Amino acid sequence: MDSVEVLVAHIQDLSGNPVELAHLHAILKQSEDTLRVQASRLVPFIEQLDPSSHSLGYLFLLEAYSSGPILRENISSFLACVVGFINFCSAEQIRLAPDKFISVCKRFKDQVIQHQVPIQGVAPLRTAVRKLQSSYEQLTALHSDFLFLCLLSKCYKAGTSVLDDEVLEIDQPRDFFLFCYYGGMINIGLKRFPKALECLHNVVTAPMSTINAIAIEAYKKYILVALIHLGQIPSLPKYTASTVLRSLKSYAQLYVGLASSYATGKFSELEAFIQTNVEKFQTDNNLGLVKQVLSSLYKRNIQRLTQTYLTLSLQDIANAVHLNTSKEAEMRVLQMIQDGDIFATINQKDGMVSFHEDPEQYKTCEMIDQIDSSIQRLMALSNKLTAIDEHISCDPAYITKIGRERPRLDFDDFDSVPHKFL
Repeated sequence: MDSVEVLVAHIQDLSGNPVELAHLHAILKQSEDTLRVQASRLVPFIEQLDPSSHSLGYLFLLEAYSSGPILRENISSFLACVVGFINFCSAEQIRLAPDKFISVCKRFKDQVIQHQVPIQGVAPLRTAVRKLQSSYEQLTALHSDFLFLCLLSKCYKAGTSVLDDEVLEIDQPRDFFLFCYYGGMINIGLKRFPKALECLHNVVTAPMSTINAIAIEAYKKYILVALIHLGQIPSLPKYTASTVLRSLKSYAQLYVGLASSYATGKFSELEAFIQTNVEKFQTDNNLGLVKQVLSSLYKRNIQRLTQTYLTLSLQDIANAVHLNTSKEAEMRVLQMIQDGDIFATINQKDGMVSFHEDPEQYKTCEMIDQIDSSIQRLMALSNKLTAIDEHISCDPAYITKIGRERPRLDFDDFDSVPHKFL
């Protein structure tokens, strides 16, 4: 234990000087084995440290303690200790040992899930994500854990705090897959179907050498959300990995069949298909979405009527889309008008619905601001891509790889000699 006492003294002496933090970091790395051996006895030493001023040393001791088994009677104090550390630690110091910080946070996440209190981990992990990030564009290993806790605790709005960031820097592909998959589920929970579709699309079209389980599950939800939001499945872009294009439909045949039934526009046929496969949808945890797909067919069929008729009675609408009463048709039409899915007015006296063209003229101040904002985002993205391209072009590993793959002299790379010099 003397060595741990000496280490604590070093932490207290060296943490206050930014210049000496690198030396302290080296000492802590050399002491890792000792800390793990003494893991169960580290609590008194952790209590001697201040999480705000001794963050780096506190992190090493806390990570060593959390790596061993934690007794049930110590769980509450461990969770409180981690929450306090996350809230008060120095971002500059913990970024010197990001793997340790991630390890502590993941252990914390596992404990709140194991003890069925995921909501207690939502706020601390959101703080942890922000402290670990060097910028809002960076995707960390904690993003997916934070979103997972938001899902388990049904705190969907809390998840939007990171989902609305423009993520441009990714270290590990798996982190990106999980981030977009969980993000899609959170947006589904919030009924933000365009955002959900974007997240799931990113999973399915991300570069991958072999198909993975996350992409398969994302594609199933992608089909369902596309049917709800668009009424059809968009074609995947050409840059989608060839392995994905070949494999996805075979892994999601049930959902492709659902989309085929949906395309007929026949409510009874789609309902029969769902009833036949209800257990499979239940097993995939997608039955709730499937029911929304069934409900959305009414909306699609009403939208088709707007392409044919200028006016139609509520009873005719109910008959055409197989609703039970004209009152039910009225409620659905009103909801669609409110959501902006159709443009129409209802005459309460005679029960007639008049369909209109989109009134948007794209010349209001709000629309101009929206277009300008989109242009600014595209320009910023273009500049970012140019910077990344220049960085890759100068990367020694990239240059070496290209040099091996190309012949030493490729005469197509040279301009032809101008005729005046011949």
